[in-house]
Amino acid sequence: MNFKVALQVYSVRDFAEQDLEGTLRKIKEMGYDGAELAGLYGHSYAEVRDMMKKVGLTPISAHVPLDEMLADPDGVLAGYAEIGCRFVAVPYLPEERRAGTDGFDRTMKEIEMLCGVAKKHGMTMLYHNHDFEFVKIGEEYCLDYMYRTIPAELLQTELDTCWVNVGGEEPAAFVRKYAGRAPVVHLKDFYLSSRENAGDAPFYELIGSDQKAGGENVFEFRPVGYGMQDFPAILKAAEEAGAEWVVVEQDRPSMGKSSMECAEMSRDYLKSLGL
Repeated sequence: MNFKVALQVYSVRDFAEQDLEGTLRKIKEMGYDGAELAGLYGHSYAEVRDMMKKVGLTPISAHVPLDEMLADPDGVLAGYAEIGCRFVAVPYLPEERRAGTDGFDRTMKEIEMLCGVAKKHGMTMLYHNHDFEFVKIGEEYCLDYMYRTIPAELLQTELDTCWVNVGGEEPAAFVRKYAGRAPVVHLKDFYLSSRENAGDAPFYELIGSDQKAGGENVFEFRPVGYGMQDFPAILKAAEEAGAEWVVVEQDRPSMGKSSMECAEMSRDYLKSLGL
């Protein structure tokens, strides 16, 4: 397999909040090739760029809240280009921007505009899905509608394989569906005791939100290789789809381990598969 492995820094945010450079160094020592940012933890773009260079990690991409990008499209996206990111991702849509709301059509236009700004700065915009994009707009999923509406030369996929599964689709097949448009694939594992009860569990724990993830005895994020996902199949599909990077993400630690221990467990599992 020819792709490289990154860690979404959000996975170890409790460490990054205390010492970003030290956290990046630990990520590198675990054997990750790159990092995907989710915030700068009080540092400037130039400072984060220099930290990445110092520890030897590739700043492959960044999750940047949509409203943050819209507040200053050129300034924010130029900043992530300064860090060296090749990709920048819309990480999440708040409820008032999702399909079925008055804000959805406007949101689509705003994302397309941001795609153009990212392209101007030498980056490619990605859209990172959750499960709520697997509602139907007419006869197709919202996620498919989004990718059909915004051209591939502007918007590429960052399929989160956990949420594809929770959304009711088989992750490997869905990655193959976007062959040629899937440069970055998110590897996320989970344990779900009952799909029937899944709706009772708030899954998302987001920056700037009081909402917490998971539900007792219902849903749990797991290190890659320790949950319900078929990662050999997912990785084969990612390779066939032309992925350049796979990104490990675990929204919350589990199994009695710290977030950093979970990140290391994920990396060690992928090493056992030859990555």
